[in-house]
Amino acid sequence: MLKTDDSTKIRLLPEDVIARIAAGEVVERPAAVVKELLENSIDAGSRSISIEVKDGGLSLIRVTDDGEGMSRPDALCAFQRHATSKLRSDADLWSVRTMGFRGEALPSIAAVSHVRLLTATGADEVGTKLEVAGGVIGNMTDAPPVVGTRIEVTGLFEHQPARKKFLKSAPTECTHIIRVVQQAALAWPAIQFRFIQHAQELLNYPSVRSERERIAQVYPRAFLEHGLPLNSELPGVRLTGYVIDAVHAKPSRIPQELFVNRRPVRSLTVSHAVGEGYGSFLPRGCHPRFVLFLDVDPERVDVNVHPTKREVRFSDNEYIHQLVRRAVRQRLTGEGSIPESGTSEKPDRATPSVTVSWPAPSRMATSPLSPEATPLSEPGSGIQLAFVSEAAESYVRVPAGEVVALGQINRTFLIAQVGGDLMVVDQHTAHERVLFERLYRAWTAHSLQAQPLLLPDPLDLPPDHAALIRRYQSDLEKLGLEIEPFGATTVLLRSTPVGLGSVDPKVFLEDLLEDLAQWERVPALDVRIRSVLASLACHGAVRAGRSMKPDEIKILVEEWRSEGEITTCPHGRRTSFRLSTDDLEKMFGRAGW
Repeated sequence: MLKTDDSTKIRLLPEDVIARIAAGEVVERPAAVVKELLENSIDAGSRSISIEVKDGGLSLIRVTDDGEGMSRPDALCAFQRHATSKLRSDADLWSVRTMGFRGEALPSIAAVSHVRLLTATGADEVGTKLEVAGGVIGNMTDAPPVVGTRIEVTGLFEHQPARKKFLKSAPTECTHIIRVVQQAALAWPAIQFRFIQHAQELLNYPSVRSERERIAQVYPRAFLEHGLPLNSELPGVRLTGYVIDAVHAKPSRIPQELFVNRRPVRSLTVSHAVGEGYGSFLPRGCHPRFVLFLDVDPERVDVNVHPTKREVRFSDNEYIHQLVRRAVRQRLTGEGSIPESGTSEKPDRATPSVTVSWPAPSRMATSPLSPEATPLSEPGSGIQLAFVSEAAESYVRVPAGEVVALGQINRTFLIAQVGGDLMVVDQHTAHERVLFERLYRAWTAHSLQAQPLLLPDPLDLPPDHAALIRRYQSDLEKLGLEIEPFGATTVLLRSTPVGLGSVDPKVFLEDLLEDLAQWERVPALDVRIRSVLASLACHGAVRAGRSMKPDEIKILVEEWRSEGEITTCPHGRRTSFRLSTDDLEKMFGRAGW
C-alpha cells in the first residue's frame, strides 16, 4: 500500500473519513435512509413492509419486512462497502433489474448512525442479530428465527452536527419520509406498506391488484376522476398511468410522478414530452399532473448515473420522447377529449346558486353584489402585487365614465360600455382579481377577518395532507382560515375570510394543500401568502355559467375598474378586452370621414 509522510501534500484519507464521504452521497436526510432500506426489502421479495419513525427519523427508523432474509455470513458481509448480491460483473450494470445494486446503502447508513439488524431465512433454525455503530461492526448474537429482516437505525447524524444543522424540522423530515413511502407504494401495488410515527399509524396501503387501485389509495379521489388513462407501447417500451385532463390542470406540479422500471426518477426527456403532448391544450400558467409508469428493456436504460439513483439515461431519448408525447396527445384528442379552449377554472358541480359578495375598497357598500360589505383601505394605499409577473409600468386608470351594462355572452363574458369604449370582461377572472386585491390589501393592513361557516362538513384527507394542515394551522388562521383537526386524518373548515362568496370546502382544500406543499420551497412569506389568497379569490369568485343581472354586471365592472383594471387574474389569465371608439371607427371604415 502506498505510504505518505509529512513531506507530501497529497495524503490518503483515513477509512472512517472515506466511509463518511461515501455516506454523504447516499444519506442526505432520514428519508434517504428509508428509501435505501425499502429498496432492499423490495428486492428481498417482501409482501409486507412496515416503516416506523420517531422525531422525523433522527431518533429512530425501523423497517421490518417479510422477505427472504439473510444468513449469518450474508448479514456480516452486507455491511462491507461494495458488497451486493445483485451484481456479478460490470456487464450486469447495463441490465440492472433490481432496485438496489451499488452495495453502498448499509455501510453508508452504519457510518453515520447506530444500526441493529435482526434477520433469518426460511432455512435458519436460529436468526441473527448484529449491531454496527459508526461503521464499526459490534457483537453478533442469536435471534428468533423470524423469516425476514428488521433494521433499526438510531442516532442518525448524532456525531455529525454539521450535517444535522442542514436538516429541517421533524415534521418536515417526516413529510419527506411519507413521500418516499408513497412513491414505493405507487411503484409496487402488490406489496402492503404501513407507516407509523410515534406509535400512530399514518399510512396503511393494503396490497392491491392494479396501479389504479393504488393511486386511489395514495391520492385524493379527484385525481382519478379527472385523470385520463394511458396505455401505449413500442418495441421494448411500454407506457401506462394517468395524466390529468387539461381542464383540471393547475399551477401546481403535484403530482408529477415518473417510474422507470418501478424506480421513482426524474427525466427531462419524459417531462418535456408530456408538456409537448399537452401543447396548446394547457391553460396559461398551469402544469400537467401525472403518474406514469415506463417499462423499458433494462439494456436500453442506464440507472447508474446518480449516487441515489434519482435519474436515468435512455439509450434513445428521441424514441422515448416520441412514445410519451404521442400517447399524451392522442389521449387528449381522442374520444372524450377536451376542447382546445381548456381553462383552469373549476366548473360548477351541479350549477348551485352562488352568493356573490365583496367589500368595496373605499366605502361602505350595500348592493345586490355586496350585502355585508366591510370597509378596507383605499385603492392604491397598499401594495398591489399580482401573483404572476406583470408589466413594470403602472396601470393607467381611465377617466371616470359611466358604466352601462349591455349584457352577457354565454353567461361568461360581460359586455359593457365604459365612457366611449366597449369592454368585454371575463366575469370570473375579473371578480377573482377584485377579491385578490382586497384580500391582499387587508392582509398587509393586518385587518383580514374571518367569517364562520354555519355547517362545516368533516373532510377526510390523506395522512400527509393532514400533517400539512397541522403544520401550518397557525399561519392559516392569520388568513382567516380556521381548519380544525377532527381525528387523525379528518379536518373541519370552520371559517373563511370575510368578503368571499360560497366556497366548496372540499375543492378549496385540494387547491390549498397544493399551495402548502410548495411553501417549503418558497421561503418568501409574501409569495406564500399570495398563493393562498389567489386560491381563495378563485374559489370565492363568481363562476362562468352564472347568469348576471344588469345591475350586477354594472357593479362588477365598476369594482374591477376601481382596482385599476388589471388585465390578468392572480393566476395569469386575461380579464378583459377593450375596443375604443377610434378602434370601432377604424374597423367599420368610418375614420377620416
